[in-house]
Amino acid sequence: MAFAAPVAEQRFVLDQVVGLPELAATEMFAAASEDVVDAVLEGAGQFAEGEWAPLAKVGDTIGAQWTVDGVVMPAGYPEAYRAYVEGGWGTIGAPEAWGGQGLPFALQTAVLETLGGANTGFALCPTLTVGAIEALQHHGSPEQQALYLPHLATGEWTGTMNLTEPQAGSDVGALRTMATPRGDGRWSIKGTKIYISFGDHDMAPNIVHLVLARTPDAPPGTRGISLFLVPKYRLDADGKPGTFNDVRVVSIEHKMGLHASPTCVLSFGDHDDCLGELIGPEHGGLRAMFTMMNNARLNVGLQGVQIAEGATQGAVAYALDRVQSARAGSPDKAPIRIVDHPDVRRMLLRMKAQTQAARALVYYAAGQVDRATLGDAAAKGRLELVTPLAKAHATDLGNEVASIGIQVHGGMGYIEETGAARFFRDARITPIYEGTNGIQAADLVGRKLGLENGAVFAALIADIRADAKAAGLVELVEACDAAGRRLATADADDKLAASYPFLTMLSVATCGWLMEREAAAATGDDDFATMKRASARFYLEQIVPEALGLVAAANASAEALYAVPAEMFAA
Repeated sequence: MAFAAPVAEQRFVLDQVVGLPELAATEMFAAASEDVVDAVLEGAGQFAEGEWAPLAKVGDTIGAQWTVDGVVMPAGYPEAYRAYVEGGWGTIGAPEAWGGQGLPFALQTAVLETLGGANTGFALCPTLTVGAIEALQHHGSPEQQALYLPHLATGEWTGTMNLTEPQAGSDVGALRTMATPRGDGRWSIKGTKIYISFGDHDMAPNIVHLVLARTPDAPPGTRGISLFLVPKYRLDADGKPGTFNDVRVVSIEHKMGLHASPTCVLSFGDHDDCLGELIGPEHGGLRAMFTMMNNARLNVGLQGVQIAEGATQGAVAYALDRVQSARAGSPDKAPIRIVDHPDVRRMLLRMKAQTQAARALVYYAAGQVDRATLGDAAAKGRLELVTPLAKAHATDLGNEVASIGIQVHGGMGYIEETGAARFFRDARITPIYEGTNGIQAADLVGRKLGLENGAVFAALIADIRADAKAAGLVELVEACDAAGRRLATADADDKLAASYPFLTMLSVATCGWLMEREAAAATGDDDFATMKRASARFYLEQIVPEALGLVAAANASAEALYAVPAEMFAA
């Protein structure tokens, strides 16, 4: 299944939703000139189409393999990763001080979308490295930054995030990994972490693990957590990888999808020889890790976009090629391409609209990252509010679009050779990791609605209300406002019971606002502008009204959920 980078769409969204020309007008992002942006988007597309996309099938069918010496990636992956490093694709948004290009995060988001659209599992590796850079940039010591950031910025070394443990799951406060001071400024690390994406591989000379652990006599729960830098190989006097640091990959998971991304069980300090360095203050680990996690949550939302784009491209290509049955009601009984049957048209247009909506939402959040970096306090608040929307709704849409893609293919979609099933298998993890979508909804109603005493939520509602023209969108934003104000003062059970439908409503309202903005800007008569207006029309006329159907659920109490005892669910 061929992949084509959606360069025209990316450029349009960067201009019309992110406002990239405004960012380029600032001193910090002056390098993001029109010709540079064009060159980056087109170059990333050519690279991804030529180097990464051809490896997607072997990555899925063969996958990463565990050996006693560590994880071995499928044939071609180490070479393709070296080409990524040598091409400078990891440096796009990395700080200039450490060898990066310092371009906007939104442009880096577009590059990551292209890489992940070509090969979703493979793109997890640089995605995690971006998060490690962010954490060290904000919380690392000058010495740590000088030693590690130049290598992470280029992608020469890769980074990971180590939170989850077998007994803890999403309850980070229950972790048991221990860090014991050695008296020389370093710490002995001992424990086990699970679900570590790209926790081991053979594509880079070093892997930089960021590990949450407890120190002796630390207070219980999340207050007692610290963050440590634990490289796979300790650095020698010249700053190069040297002695093995007693970090072993015990196994890799046998997963439903993302087979090219090794999901590792890592054991630290089996031989009491694993050394780490504290990042930031002791017991300040959760704050530092959330810097990385918030970045990761946006990039997981971006995976929803990547998968939706790939699934849509595959479904469109199949529908344009597959000939079956005559058009209903037509006097001509000759079979036609399935793209001309009404229900297939409905599915394809829904895929296009939902993919574009997810992209608009995630890119919009990325643009708020850049504005917050420039010191815009309102953008910082807006980013906090829309991050759970971008993570949860975009991944929900990735699953929906991938499922429809199989349906467009009919029975052939259920056959692995077409590649349609891979998108669905890859998509299913995205609503789960980096905080399940239920956790995102709980964060939205539990914390984000109350930001600045509700002013951040009110500002988003005001912006959508001021611009909304479609009748359904006007009705939806009013319903979101009413439900949000009710949830702000509801008790905990009622908040959480209504949180997911409310998140979906607010996400659709935000997407509808952005899609309406895109349609207004698509003024030409060319194919791109015509398709853009058609997608936006479908979204506003058919998807926005669906979200209004969630009003009852977003206003329901938790009473119905607890009408029966827990044991009765097994009846």
